Amino acid sequence: MTFNYTTFEESKLEFIEITPASEIPNGERLFIDLGENPIVIFNIAGQLFAISDTCTHDDGPLGDGELRGFNVVCPRHGAEFDVRTGKVMKMPAVVDIPAYPVQIRDGVIFLGVPKDA
Repeated sequence: MTFNYTTFEESKLEFIEITPASEIPNGERLFIDLGENPIVIFNIAGQLFAISDTCTHDDGPLGDGELRGFNVVCPRHGAEFDVRTGKVMKMPAVVDIPAYPVQIRDGVIFLGVPKDA
């Protein structure tokens, strides 16, 4: 099951320090691995968005795909996902992907992930 973690209350999230914000210039993206979770952070017009780097259609990498507005297009089969919410926008994928909240504190990017239950 996937979640749009950007809608979670902050008390249910743990924010992990990632990198200085200057490492992701406007129009660029950064790939990270949190445990077994590959994540890509996008800088779109100065706003940062983080999603899972795995397409739910065939579990292939997603983050290298073309950006169309706020949608990333899977480079393998063309499924599209909204980087703001993780919501699938175009088939062949039908299952949403995780989206994570991003904060900048003192020039450093922090990524919100759910606290362990």
